[in-house]
Amino acid sequence: MEGNIRRNKLFYQIIRIIGHFCFYSLYGLKVEGRERFPLNGPGILLPKHQFWTDIPIVSLAAPQPLNFIAKQELFVYPVVRHFFSSMGGIPIDRSHPIKSLDSFRYVEQLLKRGEFIVLFPEGTYYPNSMGWGKHRFIQRILRVQEKMGWKGGKRIPFIPMGIRYNARKFRTEVQVEIGWPLYANGEEDGQEITQKIMAEIAKLSGFN
Repeated sequence: MEGNIRRNKLFYQIIRIIGHFCFYSLYGLKVEGRERFPLNGPGILLPKHQFWTDIPIVSLAAPQPLNFIAKQELFVYPVVRHFFSSMGGIPIDRSHPIKSLDSFRYVEQLLKRGEFIVLFPEGTYYPNSMGWGKHRFIQRILRVQEKMGWKGGKRIPFIPMGIRYNARKFRTEVQVEIGWPLYANGEEDGQEITQKIMAEIAKLSGFN
């Protein structure tokens, strides 16, 4: 596991191209702030979560290949599990975190390799409102940052992303805005940076 990235690059690109044509025909997708996205990883992208369509929209909006933290339930069936894994999905059991230690170790390997990881900090859908930000996983990421000796020097960027759905007669307009990266020094800053991230997501999504 540690030697390989589960995301299949070719499959990811093919599905991304197909998704581009499908979603741009159904949605009027507008993306702002791509220039704020770091050119090199590692990095954590933290989008607003309203509908299942957020996932493909985030993939289309981000200029870099992504890996997604996803709930364990999506990986129950072998065919679906293979699809999500090939697309960069990482299963996390939120009810029993101890069962996700293998996934946490994999996330650590991705960060060491300079990969970008998507984490929906609300944990579930909150249409037309803001949920509470969950800080535990962010603390784990900051623990990796400390372990790698990046504290005070090279730090992992936490990139907030806002998503707005504006209903139209023919095509729903989706406005995506990528915010400026935020940084923290260590695990003890987990709750504080989570609050900052949620405030930025709310502003970018028009909920403040």
